[in-house]
Amino acid sequence: MRELRQAAARRGHQLPADASVKRRIASWENGHSTPDDFYGPLLCDTYGVTAAELGLAHGAGPDSALLDASYPDSPDAAIHAVGQLWRADLGRYEPLLEAEPSEPAWSEASLRWLVAPDPAPSQPRSGGMRVGLGDVAAVKTTADMFAQLDDQFGGDHARHAMIQYLSNDVLPLLRGHYTEQVGRALFSTVAEVTLLAGWMSYDACHHGLAQRYFLQALRLAQDANDRRLAGSILSAMSHQATFLGRYTQAATLARAALMGISPVATPTLRAQFHAMEARALARTGDAAACEAALSAATRALDSRNNDDEPEWITYFDEAELAAEAAHCFRDVNSARQAVSHAENAMSGSHVRSDFFATMVLADAHLRAGDAEEACRVALDALDLGEQLKSARCVSYLVEFRRNLASAGSSRAARDLAEQVREHRLWVAAEAQATASL
Repeated sequence: MRELRQAAARRGHQLPADASVKRRIASWENGHSTPDDFYGPLLCDTYGVTAAELGLAHGAGPDSALLDASYPDSPDAAIHAVGQLWRADLGRYEPLLEAEPSEPAWSEASLRWLVAPDPAPSQPRSGGMRVGLGDVAAVKTTADMFAQLDDQFGGDHARHAMIQYLSNDVLPLLRGHYTEQVGRALFSTVAEVTLLAGWMSYDACHHGLAQRYFLQALRLAQDANDRRLAGSILSAMSHQATFLGRYTQAATLARAALMGISPVATPTLRAQFHAMEARALARTGDAAACEAALSAATRALDSRNNDDEPEWITYFDEAELAAEAAHCFRDVNSARQAVSHAENAMSGSHVRSDFFATMVLADAHLRAGDAEEACRVALDALDLGEQLKSARCVSYLVEFRRNLASAGSSRAARDLAEQVREHRLWVAAEAQATASL
């Protein structure tokens, strides 16, 4: 009852006396009536589900609120929105899984975050379960486990399991009873794991859904006053925008990340943001600006001290920067430099990242005119990625296959096709290439 009243208050409504509401609930439970257009949305808010999931006849169509890519206005709005996303994602709500990203949403979110004042001290929340720092630590530990699975097996491996955990175990914490200190820690941790949900959805090429997760993560990080994490979320948006061909927007997002955390930026964060800008600039063909951004990234990384860095960014090291540089030089057609950087990009500990770097190395050899070496390296990449369930990995193969075909028929290409014809990633790439014809 309390949660239903809170949902009504958020919408500016006031419910009648408890006795009257209880009679309505009993009528619904006994099948004598169904919630009307007033109570239906309140129940959706309370349980974090869509009208269709509640079985309401008037809610059979797509839920426009779920498909909205706007930046939440308040912490409560973010909790409500992310809860709905988790439930709809779990239910495999197709309009959401197939949604396209909104370019204006990137601009709106980055601007609103940049100009937002520091969050005012919040009042301790009442109602729901009591939440302490131990609960926050449990979420962090569980998220770390899912991050490791994502890195080793790809975004589509354990994504559904993580979303189930978020919906079933984390959402009640957000709606729970906690002090301001616990609330800040909780929001920061949930922002981090929602960012991971965005990365996993992006890796599965559910791009509209990934963008919506990034947006909710940014708002939660804002309310936690965690500007470093917020900047990293904008960097993730930049990465996705480059992948989707929105290069100008991607460069702008990377610059917004750097500007927004300038007072608290660490060398590693600055390096990552400069690298994201370089990736976008390379795709526009601006080689000079790209190399300037890469030089800034290198200088920043050279000055880092891991003891002063957030734990979640310490993965970004020389190998990661070499991988970013390899992408950049490949995209500005500096094949030899791409080869040199890609050869230094193998970490040995991040399977998917190593797959990407190996495919960039293969593509760089191909662009340098060495099809035989390109095919040998591509075979290494396929062996490396045998267990990966990643639509992004498939997209790298699609691009390589296209470039290999453009280079003309060769014995090396025919041998590669014969050796990998039953490889899962290669089969998926072939199917995707055929479907696009």
